[in-house]
Amino acid sequence: MALSNEEIAHARDLFDALGELTTRKMFGGLGIYHRGVIFAVMLSDGRIMLKGQGEMQDRFDALGMKRWTSVRPGKSPTAMPYWTLPDSAQDDAEEAVALARAALACL
Repeated sequence: MALSNEEIAHARDLFDALGELTTRKMFGGLGIYHRGVIFAVMLSDGRIMLKGQGEMQDRFDALGMKRWTSVRPGKSPTAMPYWTLPDSAQDDAEEAVALARAALACL
């Protein structure tokens, strides 16, 4: 199922304080970019996930964020480099932007 305009608007509003934000629909979801660098995705089910590389992987794990594992029929599960935004940050732009800035610093 494709994302609604309201879900897309919510994701854009959540990270708006980053500035220079763009989005692109992809695979029924949404890629979220800052200055042309993808730092988050919104999956077709509405989950917002931040990209984690380097030290952010351990930090996201320590925060209890769940890593996205892609499961395709006939294939082994594949751990993707994205972690679910904490529940507390889903509606807290200040927390979401702080996590996004930290993640972007490691990309």
